[in-house]
Amino acid sequence: MKYGSLILEKKEYVYLKRILNISGYAENFETQKSLQRLTDEIKTAHIVDEDEVPDDVIRINSKVRVISGNGWEKTVQVVMPMDKDLKQNKISILTPMGAALIGYSKNDIIIWDFPGGKQQLQIVDVDQEKHIVISI
Repeated sequence: MKYGSLILEKKEYVYLKRILNISGYAENFETQKSLQRLTDEIKTAHIVDEDEVPDDVIRINSKVRVISGNGWEKTVQVVMPMDKDLKQNKISILTPMGAALIGYSKNDIIIWDFPGGKQQLQIVDVDQEKHIVISI
C-alpha cells in the first residue's frame, strides 16, 4: 500500500461510517463480508482534510482503472449508492468492488473477496471527478 493505510477525506469518512452503520442488511453474504472488511479497514485509515488528499487516492466520484489477476481490465467510477448506474460503470461504494477500492491509490494491489471468489486487483489509474459536498 503506497501510503501505508487507507486515506479518507474527513467528510467522506463520516459519511462512510454512517452508511456502513445502517447497511447491516446487505442483499447477500459476500456483499456483507466486503462491507465488514471496509468497516475494519477504515478503523486504521488516515483521515485528512480535503486539501491534504493526494490526487491518486480513490474517493467518492473517482474514476478508477483496474486490472485483475485474471487478466480483465475495467474502468469504473465509485459513487454514492443513489448515484449507481451500471450502464455508465458507476458502482456504489456499498458494492464489493466499491468497498475494495475506496481509500486506496494508484499502483496499489488489493486482494479482496468478491462474490466470484478472491481476486487480486491492481489500480492502474485514478482520475478525480468533481467531489460531492457532504454535509455532516
